[in-house]
Amino acid sequence: MKKVSFAEFGGPDVLRLVDAEKPHAGPGRIRIAVRAAGVNPVDWRIREGQVLGAHPIQLPSGVGLDASGVVDEVGEGVEGVEVGDRVFGEGASTYAEFAVLSAWARVPEGLSFEEAAGYPSVVETALRVIREVGVRPGRTLLVSGASGGVGSAVLQIARDRGITVIGTAGAPNQDYLRGLGALATTYGEGWVGRVRRLGRVDAALDLAGSGVIRELVELTGDPRKVVSIADLSAPRLGVRFSGTAGSVPEALAEAVDLITRGRLHIPVEKSYPLSEAAAAHIDSRAGHTRGRRVLLV
Repeated sequence: MKKVSFAEFGGPDVLRLVDAEKPHAGPGRIRIAVRAAGVNPVDWRIREGQVLGAHPIQLPSGVGLDASGVVDEVGEGVEGVEVGDRVFGEGASTYAEFAVLSAWARVPEGLSFEEAAGYPSVVETALRVIREVGVRPGRTLLVSGASGGVGSAVLQIARDRGITVIGTAGAPNQDYLRGLGALATTYGEGWVGRVRRLGRVDAALDLAGSGVIRELVELTGDPRKVVSIADLSAPRLGVRFSGTAGSVPEALAEAVDLITRGRLHIPVEKSYPLSEAAAAHIDSRAGHTRGRRVLLV
């Protein structure tokens, strides 16, 4: 089979499409014939060698956590899923023609493989940071870097829970944020004042790592009311850095419920063939994403 791999840390040029043996589903796991793989910022952070304790790796390494596809091998002890089922979930080395998943759910009716691949890690992260920041119904949550995959999920999940959301993003994405139910404003010079004019901020999330931690603390009045998933320096200012996943099976179950109820939709901004994983990483790292990027297999 073909898979994307890297033998050294570095830029996108270290990624190689190589021949590899098919992995096998061990106990409690399933293997899928991958149809699409989600591209997440954590993928290129790991490739660059950033210190992320939740994702220790050994070189050479595959790439990717999220995927959708068709079950073709079921490991010992696994129940409730059969060869031929359409599933999406989280595993390892998912930029490949075959991948082993450790958590999965059936693809909701009407959702394509391309769309489904964009949900697993994104929804788990969104649910986790909403919980960790402690924002309650009736309060206001500020989301910095709100137009990407996690931001899109946060805005919709928060609104479903009765939380008011303010989102910052580039000028081209203002209508997109408003379409997800957010009060929207641009980042850049004067952005703190623009946020204040939109209302009181009770809690804040940094999803882009754009150097705004001090301003988020200023807006909330308390570093304990701010959580970052993108700025490794956040703890130096008393802000929690959230990098360890919670329960992915629970997150997938909630994703299925939200999608089925029409309360969550994350668009795919761009799809790439497996051979263009490097280009996908370059675009992901550049930011300004509206929704998700995926690889098609």
